[in-house]
Amino acid sequence: MRIVIAGASGLLGTHMSHTFRDAGHDVVRLVRGKPAGPAEIEWDPAAGRLDATALQGADAVVNLSGAGIGDWPWTRTRVAELFNSRIGPTRTLAAAMHRLDSPPPVFLSQSGSGYYGDGGSTVLRETSPPGTGTLARICREWEAAAASAPDGVRVVTPRTGVVLSRSGGALGRLMPLLRAGVGGPLGNGRQYWPWVTLPDVSAAFLFLLTAPVSGPVNLCAPEQADVNTLVRALGRALHRPAALRVPAPVLRLLMRDLAEELLLASQRMEPGVLARQGFQWEHPDVESAAAWVANRKG
Repeated sequence: MRIVIAGASGLLGTHMSHTFRDAGHDVVRLVRGKPAGPAEIEWDPAAGRLDATALQGADAVVNLSGAGIGDWPWTRTRVAELFNSRIGPTRTLAAAMHRLDSPPPVFLSQSGSGYYGDGGSTVLRETSPPGTGTLARICREWEAAAASAPDGVRVVTPRTGVVLSRSGGALGRLMPLLRAGVGGPLGNGRQYWPWVTLPDVSAAFLFLLTAPVSGPVNLCAPEQADVNTLVRALGRALHRPAALRVPAPVLRLLMRDLAEELLLASQRMEPGVLARQGFQWEHPDVESAAAWVANRKG
């Protein structure tokens, strides 16, 4: 397959590009600067500019565009950037497809578990209603932009959970503390995080390129876990204590809305669509995921 990827330079995009190529696919990256070779095509998503011929003959478009949710404090300007860096590129891709007589048949456009807001202990399935808050609004508009693709294009919006990786990602700031033995749970630790390892994210996108599904797909591991469970497992895998809890009031004071929605919100997400389609996780449980993150195996 010829796969065009937007947002290929980030953590997910870099790993996913390697996964697709290892599976024998041809990967073309959309880049904002001057292309470095034939496998790159320039575009300007901020201005809505993309030559539709860039998508001509593609078997699939994968959209991973978006500024990092937790990289900076949520000022008004930053929140606007979080919206614009997702909705703008997605609309640009959909508009380019409309200008083609034969648009790519598959459009995988990233979304997030933030769609559900704070769900407490309620099991969240693909049919569950959206929540409230900044992340929920971003995800709703993001998915709506993807759904504006032409009729006949199979649109899939993976609602990706907390991605566990060996460096960067959701644990980018926590892992060095855990490795040093000075990390611990966030808040009371009873909030559910819909976690998934980086290899399983890439594998799931690869699977969804051909799986007969459309619409939202919860992308997380099948084993549900709260923050206490995740942090304890990581501590054991690293052979380090993980008991230095950061109280919720401290997180709210330091990070405000970002802490409330990204760290303290609870999302007990269930990957029903992937499970019913027969997707096989490499790290289906917390212990195997923690061992991989700690670089002990896998």
